[in-house]
This record gives sequence, C-alpha cells and structure tokens, in this order.
Amino acid sequence: MSHRSVETIIGKLATDEGFRRRFLADPAAVLDELRGQGCELSPVEIGALSALDRAAITAFAEALDRRLQKVDLRTHLNTGGD
Repeated sequence: MSHRSVETIIGKLATDEGFRRRFLADPAAVLDELRGQGCELSPVEIGALSALDRAAITAFAEALDRRLQKVDLRTHLNTGGD
C-alpha cells in the first residue's frame, strides 16, 4: 500500500502549492508528519522522496495548467502574488 502513498505525495507536490512549499523547506519533517497521520512509507521511499530534485519538483509544478493547482492563499496574500 505504500506505493499509493508515494503517488499521492508526488501528486500533492505537483498540485498543492502550500504542501510543496512546506516539503521543499523541510522534506523530513513533512514526511514524518505524514507518517504520523497514517501514511505508509518504507525507509527506502522516505529516502527517495527526501532526495527528489527540488528544482525539478518546482519546474514540473509550474508546467502544469494553473487550473490543476491548489493555491496557497497565505503565500499570495503575504507576497502580493497573482
């Protein structure tokens, strides 16, 4: 069942701006939080997710149609972003 968790996390990284921001700042803390919430991840998966290329995550998310994105309003309100 942990592969489903990996897929969910990658999907959230691509489409959820707030989740992506938190993950990029501290992957270990976010993954630990998810495990605490019952997300099944093996040590190998945790290592692989933690090692994801931050620039690649950001580039992929930016390449997606904005209509597929969950916007982090706190970020946009604090920075005056679009």
